[in-house]
Amino acid sequence: MELDRAREDVFVAAVAALGTVAVTLAVRFGGLADPGILVRLAPLFVYFLYLFTRSGLPDLRYDTARNWALAAVLVALAALGYAVTL
Repeated sequence: MELDRAREDVFVAAVAALGTVAVTLAVRFGGLADPGILVRLAPLFVYFLYLFTRSGLPDLRYDTARNWALAAVLVALAALGYAVTL
């Protein structure tokens, strides 16, 4: 049981990390304006929210690793969108 939980944690962490790296590389090499460090790190905040709320909340129907990873991707896309508008 704990191994499944660890796999889910690694999956969400990897997606959030890749989103953070993608936003940073797009800003650095894509010619986008720098939105600031907090916006570039926004996908990692989703992971930390997942990590800290996962143990304290009751098991909810939509509280899955896949949904948290999707949230990290959406936040990364929103950060890129924000950088484009600057």
